[in-house]
Amino acid sequence: MSNSGEILSTFVPGQEAVVERAASVVRGARRAGIPIIYVVVRFREGYPEVLPELLHRFSGRLLEGTPGADIHPAVAPLPGDVVVTKRRTGPFSTTDLEAVLRAKGITTLVVMGVITGGCVLSTVRWAADVDYRLIVVSDGCADPDPDVHRVLVEKVFPRQATVMTAQDFLEFIAEASGTR
Repeated sequence: MSNSGEILSTFVPGQEAVVERAASVVRGARRAGIPIIYVVVRFREGYPEVLPELLHRFSGRLLEGTPGADIHPAVAPLPGDVVVTKRRTGPFSTTDLEAVLRAKGITTLVVMGVITGGCVLSTVRWAADVDYRLIVVSDGCADPDPDVHRVLVEKVFPRQATVMTAQDFLEFIAEASGTR
């Protein structure tokens, strides 16, 4: 899950509804004993990992240790959750995420976050390519362009993932774990 408060408030229309659905999925997953792993984008002071010609996109944003880089309080990590920091759009190339997943024996990923056409798309494509089973919670994701979001969750993601709503996912895990 990648849900930065700054990204949400800057780029995502209807953010509070998306956050509440994501929070309900996180609560349900915890009840079902599913590990929660967050992947967040955070940059170091001076943005050494950003190409000079792209600095204008990030200047003053998503800096480690600033409130704008925090995970939204409604879905904030609890003790025992894992938080992985990434420096790029994709969650695997600049992180230890895959090592964490393999060490925990995780073979299925439930993906939520923002932005659907950026971080979520990168996660789905990379994870599918390295053989993770995927569930994308369609209404736990958001994009500034509703058409991009719709095309991805309706046309692109179903080629590599099971796509379901937050409510459908909660019903699925409640039934599977006997927590109904």
